This record gives sequence, structure tokens and C-alpha cells, in this order.
Amino acid sequence: MTDQPKRRGFATDGIAAPLRHAVFRRIWLASLVSNLGILIQGVGAAWAMTQMTSSADKVALVQTALMLPIMLISMPAGAIADMHDRRIVALVSLGIALVGATVLTVMAWLGFVTPNILLALCFVVGSGMALFGPAWQASVSEQVPAETLPAAVALNGISYNIARSFGPAVGGIVVATSGAVAAFAVNAVLYLPLMVVLFLWNRTHEPSRLPRERLNRAIVSGVRYIANSPSIRIVLIRTLVTGVIGGSISALMPLVARDLLHGGAQTYGIMLGAFGMGAVFGALNIGEVRRRMSGEAAVRACALSLAGAIASVALSTNAILTAIALVLAGAVWMLAVALFNIGVQLSAPRWVAGRSLAAFQAAIAGGIAIGSWGWGNLTDIAGVEVALLASAGLMLLSPLLGIWLRMPPVGARNEPPAEALADPEVRLSLTGRSGPLVVEIEYRVAQDNARAFHNVMQEVQLSRQRNGAYGWSIARDIADPELWTERYHCPTWLDYLRQRSRATQSERALHQRAIDFHLGPEPIRVRRMLERPFGSVRWKEDTPDRAANEVLPVVATAAGST
Repeated sequence: MTDQPKRRGFATDGIAAPLRHAVFRRIWLASLVSNLGILIQGVGAAWAMTQMTSSADKVALVQTALMLPIMLISMPAGAIADMHDRRIVALVSLGIALVGATVLTVMAWLGFVTPNILLALCFVVGSGMALFGPAWQASVSEQVPAETLPAAVALNGISYNIARSFGPAVGGIVVATSGAVAAFAVNAVLYLPLMVVLFLWNRTHEPSRLPRERLNRAIVSGVRYIANSPSIRIVLIRTLVTGVIGGSISALMPLVARDLLHGGAQTYGIMLGAFGMGAVFGALNIGEVRRRMSGEAAVRACALSLAGAIASVALSTNAILTAIALVLAGAVWMLAVALFNIGVQLSAPRWVAGRSLAAFQAAIAGGIAIGSWGWGNLTDIAGVEVALLASAGLMLLSPLLGIWLRMPPVGARNEPPAEALADPEVRLSLTGRSGPLVVEIEYRVAQDNARAFHNVMQEVQLSRQRNGAYGWSIARDIADPELWTERYHCPTWLDYLRQRSRATQSERALHQRAIDFHLGPEPIRVRRMLERPFGSVRWKEDTPDRAANEVLPVVATAAGST
């Protein structure tokens, strides 16, 4: 029997599969238009800076001004995306970017733009896009089913790079014919289609049974999750290093066009277009690369190819040869970034998806921002060729990181389990702020299995800690060697409820592996205790010690446990 979607080129694992879904398709097309405007403005800003100053440092700082906000506010932006309606967050973010682009247009038209004002307004636009990014990327999983998520991630990369293929060239023409003011105005107008599509999106919002976290606590929760997730941590470190080293190619592109190729704004746009065309080619082949190569092998191949491409750009004085090298650079850069992005998307559960993707954005954008500043300063000292060759040399050495920080295997997305367990027994009057809560779980394990059990519990430790627990320990009774006690704390009763609700399917399976070591007909014993039973619930002297009629709702997702 023939599958109709496959006949049309929409196979489940095909790159075009997400486009079957109307919401994703409309947002994708609108984001393509918006990306086109952003890149046209980028050309105008970079070229306007080259006209106002001859300092390579100032030219490179345009890229830094656009990228630095992503590094600075990504984690708060991710927390906001996880706490609030992601559609509303995206609309507000685009509104901020629109205001920045509009002010830049008006000031440029009036002739009031200076290098510092240009950098400041680029920073405002970058701030809006930094707030937008986590909400937009985290909402992709709400627009397509899980099996097409990798293709959707790749398509979003293609959207940006299709725009990069044509936007810079169009931007170069706009700047050459009408000036930077027209480029800024075009960007402001092209934000509007995406805002309209998002406004019309009837997003299904699933309210949580638990109260929303405060912003500062949500940020801490995100940082804690990432710190206790080895796979995400490794991907972020590799992303940061790639951004720092590879950021030279985008930061110094205006100087490559001006100083090495002796061209103008149109040449600069064409070179960026070549890079974008390569990126589209790379994104179209991400599925094939993932099928044929492991994550580590693919990232290593991308780094080596990018090193060769950057060296070729440094040594070439011919526009055609430079464009060919940039096509290769764009393809392998896009492949590397998409591999990192997919690794984070499929490793992070839904409750922390925005914050995890924000950390990814901070890593790549922060790397590019830091690298742009460094490569710009090196260019002022030693020239464009030396800076690019230094970047190529470091990129050539970067695969050595895989010895210590090997890319983790990527499986299915970590989703919450479908079934919830019974609520824990509560006979004290509790409020959300009651605490700290101490949880003790007793296991009885055969002595022959002691080592294996202890090894599993080390993984359980990371699971508890990334979901909100602290002070975790595992102890063995010296008088009864079969008796083990797991102990951990949660700051408050409400934090404990959140910690229970956050376990994913894989974590639930891990907890069950620990429980399977338990001997005897009796189940594991769980104790939940308040460290400050009177102060935490603010009893008065005449308040009776009585059971509560109502406690906060509980969602239990860890099999047979806490």
C-alpha cells in the first residue's frame, strides 16, 4: 500500500513533512519574510558603519550589538517563554524589535545616526529578537508532532538561510540605490506579517495545576536543570566554542568585501548571499547527515571543512573563489548549528524547553559576539588575512574537544509520562511555602546487587537535582547492609510538587530501575517530613495541631516513588 504523504514528498522524516501542518507553514512563511527584513537591515547597518568609521573594531561591533543581547537575556527570555503564553511573548518581543527598527529608520532619515547610536539601536533590535527566540523555538513542538520535530528545526534554519541567500544581495542593492535608511525601513515593515500570523494563531494553552514560578526561581530552575544534564551541558560547550571561533566569518565579512575583494555594498551582499545559499544546502541535507554519521563524527567533519573554507576566504582575492568557499562555509556552519540545536531540542522536556533553547541561543550568540569582538581587535592589529587564518587554525584544532566532551547520542524527545500516580498522603495543614521538605526513601537491596544499585542511584541523583531537589544523598545501614536510604530536600511544599511533576518518561523508567532492586513483599518506604513544622506554616500558640481539609494539588509522575 502506498503512503500518500510520501508520494508527495512529505515523508514523516522528510525535510518538508512539517509543512503539512497549516500553523507551522504560515508561521514559517511569515518568519521567512521577517528574516529577509532583518538581514536587509544588517547589511544597511554594517555598511553604514563602514561609511562612518574606518575602525574594524566598530564594524565588527555591529554584529556584537545584534548578538550580545541574546547572550545577556536569553535565560530570562527562556524562563518567560516557559512561564507565559509563548504566542503573547513572541508578539511582545516582535513589538520591541519593531520599535527599535522604526526609531533607527526615523533617526537615519533625519541624519542623527552616529556610530554609537547605531550600535545602541541595533542592541534594541537584538534585544527584541533575543526575547522572541526561545518562545518561537519552544513553540515549534506545539505546531508539529514529535516525529517531525528535527525536520521542523532544520526548516527554521532553512528559513533564515533562504533569507540570507537573497536578503544580503537585496540589501546591497537597496543600500547602493537608496541608502541605509531604506534598508532600515524595509526591515520595520517586514516584521508585520509575522506579527499578524502569530496574532491569528489559536494556540491551545494547557494550564498547569500548580502556581506559576517567579521569574528568578524559574531562571534558577533552568540553570539547575542544565547543570545536572550532562548531554545538554556538553552540547552547549561545543556550541559556544564553535561560535567563538567561527564568528570571524560573519563579523569580518564587510572587511573581506571591502579590503580583500575591493568591492562595495553589492559585493558584500553577494558574499553573504553565497554563505546563505550554502547554509540552505546544508539544512536540506541534515537528515541524510544524521542517518549516515554519529553526532560527534558530523560535528568533527563540519569543523574541519569550516577551517578549510575560512582559510580559503583569507587567501583569496578573487570574488568567485571567495563565493565558492563561502558556500562551503555556510553549508557546514548550518549543519553544525542544526546538530547542536536538535541535540538540545530533543534532550529537554517541555517544562524547561524554553530555558534550554535560551541557553543554546546564549551559547551560539554569545560565542559569535565574543568572537566578533576578538577578531575585530585582531584585525585592527594584524589585518583581515591574519585574523581569518588564526580562526581557521583554531577551528582545525577544535575537534580535539571531542576527546573530553564527546557529542551525546540523540534519541526521542523527553516527554512527560501519560499516567500520574496517586497523590502523597498529607495530614498536616500545608501552604505552598511550607518547608523545607525532607524526603527519605528506603530500599532493601540484595548485597550482591549493591554495586549495581549504587551506580543506578548516581543517575537518580542527577534526575532529582535537575528537577528541583538539593542535598541529595544515598546511605547504607551498617547494621543491616541490605537497607539503603535515599534522602533529599526541596525548599518548599510547592517546590516538591513541581519536582514530582517534572519527571519525564526516561526519568520515570530510571526510577523504576532503582525500585526493581528492592526485595521483599513490602513496597519501598517513603517518608516526607517538614524540617520546620511550626515555623513553616506560621501557627499561633493557640492553633491546634490538626489535619488539613485541603492541600495544594499534586501531579505525581515518578513511578512508585516520591
